[in-house]
Amino acid sequence: MTQAHHLATQRIETPLGPLLAARSRRGLSGLWFDGQRHHPGLADLPSAEPGDEVMLATRQALQAYFEGRAWALPPLDLAGTPFQQRVWQALLSIPPGRLERYGRLAEQLGRPQAARAVGAAVGRNPVSVLVPCHRVVGADGSLTGYAGGLARKRALLQLEGALA
Repeated sequence: MTQAHHLATQRIETPLGPLLAARSRRGLSGLWFDGQRHHPGLADLPSAEPGDEVMLATRQALQAYFEGRAWALPPLDLAGTPFQQRVWQALLSIPPGRLERYGRLAEQLGRPQAARAVGAAVGRNPVSVLVPCHRVVGADGSLTGYAGGLARKRALLQLEGALA
């Protein structure tokens, strides 16, 4: 994903730390925790306008998510390869409170031998929390990698009731 894809940013406070939201012409293009792997920086981009509808929808979705209420996904504009796009779409089909394995996602995508490629695409998910890459676990059910840190992954899964 190129920095040119993003037009404006806004910081959003959450119970797990601040997120940097980025938008493109068509929708939410990124949502990263501070210090997250693959964080693109974007310090030179302008701040989104106060009434920006994409940012407002993103804030509302995050607030509802962290309060355990139903929420609507803001319009998304995720830049990635066709394979990454397919993986990110598959992530959106994993319901809250459910865990999925990388290998099973690979099977669902018709690429049963591509669990590692699926893992790489999951790790490059540009929209934390709302595109639920945190719901994907290792073959043995272990909490493997999360670009935002395993403590946040564990907290998100506990919030959703997927972990005791």
